[in-house]
Amino acid sequence: MLAQVLAVIIFVAMFVFIVTEIWERQNVTLVCGGLTLVLVFGVGMKSMEAVWSTLNLKSIFTLPFWYAAGAAESETHGINWATIIFIFGMMVMVEGMARVGFFRWLCMKLARLVKYQVIPLFVTFMILSSVLAMFIDSITVILFLAAVTIELAQLLKFNPVPMILSEIFCANLGGSATMCGDPPNIIIGTSLGYTFADFVTNTGLIALVSLIAVLIYFYAIFHKELAAGASEVKDPSAYPEPSSAITDKKGFVISTLIFLCAIVLLVTHAQTGLTVAFIGVFITILTLVTAPRHIGEIMKKVDYKTLLFFIGLFIVVGGLEETGILVIMADFIGKISGGNIKLIIAIIIWISAIASAFVDNIPFAATMVPIIDTLAATQGVDLGVLAYTLAMGTDIGGSATPIGASANVVGIATAAKQGYVIKWGKYCKTMVPATVIVVLISMLTIYLRYL
Repeated sequence: MLAQVLAVIIFVAMFVFIVTEIWERQNVTLVCGGLTLVLVFGVGMKSMEAVWSTLNLKSIFTLPFWYAAGAAESETHGINWATIIFIFGMMVMVEGMARVGFFRWLCMKLARLVKYQVIPLFVTFMILSSVLAMFIDSITVILFLAAVTIELAQLLKFNPVPMILSEIFCANLGGSATMCGDPPNIIIGTSLGYTFADFVTNTGLIALVSLIAVLIYFYAIFHKELAAGASEVKDPSAYPEPSSAITDKKGFVISTLIFLCAIVLLVTHAQTGLTVAFIGVFITILTLVTAPRHIGEIMKKVDYKTLLFFIGLFIVVGGLEETGILVIMADFIGKISGGNIKLIIAIIIWISAIASAFVDNIPFAATMVPIIDTLAATQGVDLGVLAYTLAMGTDIGGSATPIGASANVVGIATAAKQGYVIKWGKYCKTMVPATVIVVLISMLTIYLRYL
């Protein structure tokens, strides 16, 4: 009982400090993780076995962690090292691509292809945001896309805010389509043993249907505003050459090939047996070996704070798991739903969406994974249905408010630096309806397809 109380107190305190942003979030989760190891496992449970189970170091030295052909990937109680290693690998690859100007070149190239027409550019950049976010962290996608959007807005004389808002939403939506698109999906996939193909054929289809609705929605509310102030001069020679964005031609070609290699490995990893941890390490090595003179520069820009945040988070959630709190929460959802699968799905997707609008969706997803696992076992519900429901709720719900997802914060900050301030009222008025539309589409699609 003492261990359970301590685990809940530490977990709630962690969430409060993350939301209030008094301290940096990685410091919060690491301190709370340390308290979990000492107070929950040491004082409350007096169990070194719980400590080692949560630290989960032994899993790294097992074959299924790296190669899992014909078998499930290694256990993911406590710290999910596969998630940590994979995200690290993707961060290294993205920094290598950014160094050579890949993202800026891509944006400028597409702008030229649509002849710098604002409305076609608006639609193209929304689609681009979704597609890139399927394979690259949405933070990176928005960081570069917002910067280029503002640059083009100044050249073409239109207000970039509508386009940036649309790009943010589409990045979060695109991230829901694949296992590597958004951190919650990586956690869900690696924890429950789902593959890239599993996500593409399930959440990917939901995201595609939702994207069509979202394109119509944003076009309807923004096309007049964008077209009103746009410059009539569309002479391509008046704008920068896309090739000017490339800082290293050889590196550009190599980075593009590495990116394509990563996609192929992710798409085929269920067939090859290569786990996401192996893919993460392989892509890291490939990126660094092909840019030996820039290793220091690339490694310096990796977001280590996010990786530390994950480690602390997994330990705290491990405290809830080891003390049985997550089983109690799963039983509670089962009781209030009366075992009704439609009600269970509705509860999970709407609670996930609403919670993710106000708190970081990463810790929420990490907390919910073992809960849906228990729900599936106790209520006789298909685990896959609950997994995809959770993925859509957490990925999309974060779009509703400026603090709901990291991509939102980055996009708003990038715009503010250039004098385009996006206030809460403007943001929520635009994004809340879009979020509700996609959550409803997701729920109805899940009902129609799986029930």
